[in-house]
Amino acid sequence: MGDPLNEQDLAAQALALVNQAAGPYLASLPERPVRDAAAEPLIDELGGPLPEQGGGAQAAIEELLAVGTQASVHSSGPRFFHLVVGGSTPAAMAGDWATALLDQNAGLWVTSPLASRVETVVLGWLKDLFALPQDFGGVLTPSATFANLTGLAAARYWWAGRHGVDVVAHGLLGLPRMPVLTSGYVHASTRKALQILGCGRDTLRTFVRDDAGRIDLDALERALIELDGAPAVLVGNLGEVNTGDSDPIQELADLAEQYRAWLHVDGAFGLFAAISPRTAHLARGVERADSVTADGHKWLNVPQESGFSFVKDSSILGKTFGGWGAAYLPTLDDEQLSYNMHGPESSRRARAFPIWATLRAYGRAGYRDMVERHLDVAAHLGRIVDEAPDFELLAPVQLCVTCFRYRPPGVPDSDLDTLNARLGAAILEDGRVYVGTTTYRGVTALRPTFVNWRITEPEADLLVQVIREIGPRL
Repeated sequence: MGDPLNEQDLAAQALALVNQAAGPYLASLPERPVRDAAAEPLIDELGGPLPEQGGGAQAAIEELLAVGTQASVHSSGPRFFHLVVGGSTPAAMAGDWATALLDQNAGLWVTSPLASRVETVVLGWLKDLFALPQDFGGVLTPSATFANLTGLAAARYWWAGRHGVDVVAHGLLGLPRMPVLTSGYVHASTRKALQILGCGRDTLRTFVRDDAGRIDLDALERALIELDGAPAVLVGNLGEVNTGDSDPIQELADLAEQYRAWLHVDGAFGLFAAISPRTAHLARGVERADSVTADGHKWLNVPQESGFSFVKDSSILGKTFGGWGAAYLPTLDDEQLSYNMHGPESSRRARAFPIWATLRAYGRAGYRDMVERHLDVAAHLGRIVDEAPDFELLAPVQLCVTCFRYRPPGVPDSDLDTLNARLGAAILEDGRVYVGTTTYRGVTALRPTFVNWRITEPEADLLVQVIREIGPRL
């Protein structure tokens, strides 16, 4: 780098390049294929050895944009139905650019009172949006996986305390295995969180009553009785990834209360059911949970690396993640929160800014309208599938997921899994739309998920068109 004043001017020029590219790129997304495999060799142009002498900010950004606008998977557009990934609303995207511009360290109050205060504001707004009590504690995280890690770390602190051990100070040595009980709807991120916490990925016990993974409440209650008063953690799953179905949170809250267990609710995208009167019944009881998590870069439609974790006991996050001690780190009161004492990160990006921007821009009504539009799109596709001779609907459409498979007449049942697996791979290679395959009730299925703010019914119709184009060739 050269003269700082000169570099400041160059930074403004480089940002202007991104701004100039943004308009045409964003305008192209509704008609642009999600993936252009022919453009992917361009990625190699970004490789090679580290340059001894750099080419400058403007040249670097021009090169990145030239490749990125062509060779990206354009997941922020309305044709991306893979995984459960939203886009970025205009306000959230601009808020994210402002985040990079202001470059705040949101870990400590002293490094950014602005970031800390805005995080407190958006956590309050999110609790309001999801009908959670305002006295819940909370923290923003990089993802739903980190949110689950945060909530389950709080659960582990509580559980160890019931055994008379401060797990933060002394670890797990000498403690029994922490009982974690759930349904077949449990997400891999819960297992990953337990793995990281030292509780064991495979120690979790599932209680199911059918091959879909629906919870067997009677069997789970028997397991609680067998614990004979020992503390346990229940995991409720709000929004199962294959179908959008959910565990009965209210009944799990009843069991947690009766047997003095901790109830953790993984609401990665399903927590957004609380926003609409049409689906709020799915989230009933979540306000009674001890910890609740959700993902921002799914249905909230903010940029990647955004999640949130809420805990009923507002003091427990500080007990779980605070007090790690360094002389240069200030200890402040509840009015000057240092959020690195409430979650697993130390230095933290100010991820509250894009959340604040999008909630300020569109409000409760805007998000309710978006959620209900996606409910309509999923139901629309479900009706097409259910009425078609070449498709099979595999589960009722309850939320934003339509789970089905391609089943053309004359194809033996024994060949359908292979056919649908090949179809899923061919759709991704074709790139006009993006949808993944899964295994549901023992069969290979497609599971398009509609959470991007741009998605409307014509995008679902395009998916049907693409399947009927590609399928007969396989």
